[in-house]
Amino acid sequence: MSPPKHTNKPPVDTIVRRSDIPQSASRPVATPLFTSVVYASPSADTLDAQYEGKVDGYTYAREGHPNADILASKIDSLEGIASDGDAPGGIVTSSGMGAISAMFLGLLKQGDQVLAGDQLYGRSLRMLSQDLPRLGFETGFFDACDAASLEAAIQPHTRMVMIEAVSNPTLRVADVAGIAALAARHNLILVVDNTFTTPAVFRPFDHGADIIIHSVTKFLAGHSDVTLGYVAARDPEHRTAIYDAAVTWGMTPSPFDCWLAERGMHSFEVRFAAAQANAAAIADGLAGLPGMRQVLYPGRADHPDHALAASLFDGAFGNMVSFEIEGGRAEVNRFIEAAGQIPFAPTLGDVATTLSHPASSSHRALSVDARAALGMSEGFFRLSVGIEPAALLLGELQAALAAIKGT
Repeated sequence: MSPPKHTNKPPVDTIVRRSDIPQSASRPVATPLFTSVVYASPSADTLDAQYEGKVDGYTYAREGHPNADILASKIDSLEGIASDGDAPGGIVTSSGMGAISAMFLGLLKQGDQVLAGDQLYGRSLRMLSQDLPRLGFETGFFDACDAASLEAAIQPHTRMVMIEAVSNPTLRVADVAGIAALAARHNLILVVDNTFTTPAVFRPFDHGADIIIHSVTKFLAGHSDVTLGYVAARDPEHRTAIYDAAVTWGMTPSPFDCWLAERGMHSFEVRFAAAQANAAAIADGLAGLPGMRQVLYPGRADHPDHALAASLFDGAFGNMVSFEIEGGRAEVNRFIEAAGQIPFAPTLGDVATTLSHPASSSHRALSVDARAALGMSEGFFRLSVGIEPAALLLGELQAALAAIKGT
């Protein structure tokens, strides 16, 4: 007996063709994930109108996609960038360094000089000291805590100034007002990397910045499961130049990472408030313990820039704590091992607390003398405080400190 024939088998062409999105009177509560690389236009005229900016729409995901724009709009809101305001919306990139790279490549020409604060994220320092000069850009460094040192460094070909409001990892506070005044007087582009401070502490456009940078990977996404960056420009022409560089150099963010980051941002303000309160308690609890040389937290009165931080940040001091223990690499290793419940990882901004050692991670490319000049000894640590109970974290850190001495 022959097998039955399947007469209802659909033709191959209907399987290959994409399906229409079902229409619905209701809408999804969660943001959909848009993985499509390309978007179909109804006519050549429509496609022309899209590229000419006459109508909104997506064409090719490297040039933009819904998940990136949704995420950017949320960060815009945190940074006080209104969609109908003077500043155009920000751009999401594939990483924080991608945002910095797009900004440099979009705004600088050969022979331009960038002056940067001498205490920046390690990869930013590397790009400024090694990679930009190789491409024909001139770079120099100044003490961001002292605007006078910037004024002394400005040259006729200086084009841009780059700072972090709070430096990574020594937590020094920049003289933003003085630097912004100089940048305006000399017609320089002022770039502020706001990753460390976040909009919960500081909004650079309110203080004279022209460009805002974020590593969304850190606090904004907050769960160590995405890699993204963000860059916003006050000047629409700057924004266009940065966007073109990001698209041309392939710094497009993943839709899935953007979707995850947006989900993480829903809890950003709650997470950050809890972590900031923990940081203040931990800084106070560590200060003065045997074996602890110093504790750095801008909210403490003994921080060298406490008065400036209190004025600039309106009472918010962030969730980063740095400290220095007595001893060298052997003591460092014992401390890390004894604090094993706190991940030793070269990152920050996670929902959980992480411990970092700049000499072996972010600033390992610097010589011992260069690190010492910036205030980082072998025993220097950076703690990115999370939302665990403060008493738990403090107990673990105190136990790790005691373990160095075998107590």
